[in-house]
Amino acid sequence: MSRTFAVSSPAQNQLWCSLPGEERDRLLSQLRRVSLSLGEVLFETHQRINCVYFVTSAIVSLVYATATGATAETAIVGSDGVVGLGILLGGNSACHRSVIAVAGEAFTLPAPHVIEAFERDPAVRRIFLRYTQGFITQISQTAVCNRLHSIEQRLCRWLLLCHDRTGSSELLMTQELIAHMLGGRRESVTVAAGHLQDLGLIQYCRGHIRILDRKRLEECACECYRTVEEELAQLYGAKRGPSFSPPPAALERAV
Repeated sequence: MSRTFAVSSPAQNQLWCSLPGEERDRLLSQLRRVSLSLGEVLFETHQRINCVYFVTSAIVSLVYATATGATAETAIVGSDGVVGLGILLGGNSACHRSVIAVAGEAFTLPAPHVIEAFERDPAVRRIFLRYTQGFITQISQTAVCNRLHSIEQRLCRWLLLCHDRTGSSELLMTQELIAHMLGGRRESVTVAAGHLQDLGLIQYCRGHIRILDRKRLEECACECYRTVEEELAQLYGAKRGPSFSPPPAALERAV
């Protein structure tokens, strides 16, 4: 089964919409829409970053792999932000493996144009740095969550984060991929998903997950989910959440 999605606009990305209108107008001609497939790798660890990805309808998982081959997710990026943030922090290569966890679309922007806007406009710099703060919070909270909370709580957190960033209650992914994202065993993910299904929170079958009761899913999730979302809410305010709709002015510039 494949997930279908409408052709997206850069205005679906919350970070893009937060940039000053003049900068969006200046950068718009450099944007290129790309389709992202489940399991596709955007960057390998230490790979040079030539562009950033403003994600619109996909979910990108940033994964760290140990020397033994074990993996764990450190953060995800969806319509809330960008992949390739390191180029604004003085680096030119990826620190993590960036893999598509939920298929969708994104818009690429060449790295030199991003750096130029960051260095030229204090407002752009302030927005990216505030987003970076929220991103660091997510990485820190994920580390805490993986260490202290159950696989079921982590799965709830992950599903909620994905729902907020795609706006879709249906997610397609393999059990193996979910296990890699959560740093657990495939069997553990199966048991956790089965329990959430028994509770009526989700419907789960062969990697197809449908969120049925978001409110109760939030109640079952650990505090890590709220910590991450509250941090980003300081940047995006009322724009946060699965019902995000870009302001009319942003849509007009994206046409």
